[in-house]
Amino acid sequence: QVQLVESGGGSVQAGGSLRLSCAASGYIHSSLCMGWFRQVPGKEREGVATIDSGARTRYSDSVKGRFTISQDNAKNTLYLQMNSLKPEDTAMYYCAADWAEYCRGAYLRTDFGYWGQGTQVTVSS
Repeated sequence: QVQLVESGGGSVQAGGSLRLSCAASGYIHSSLCMGWFRQVPGKEREGVATIDSGARTRYSDSVKGRFTISQDNAKNTLYLQMNSLKPEDTAMYYCAADWAEYCRGAYLRTDFGYWGQGTQVTVSS
């Protein structure tokens, strides 16, 4: 079992920045794939970024160049630095974890097995 707790969400004006954190505990395996996802009411969950144990990263086209995913293995913490925020970035943001293969493939998978409770990000124009 992996437990995930997100923090760092809030309200910000367009063009601003936020950094989300996700503290992981439980069975933290070195081969995990970690990711950030977001969802707005009435829409499907969207993959934002993933990172694997080798620090290889992938991003959705909508956030590429503005968001940066990183991890501190010593602290078992995942981060998402969000810059140049836009109103369309408004969503509930979740971190998730699963085995390494979830970081592979042509698309950002959203069917991860372990999820946090989410943290709200609101960007006003």
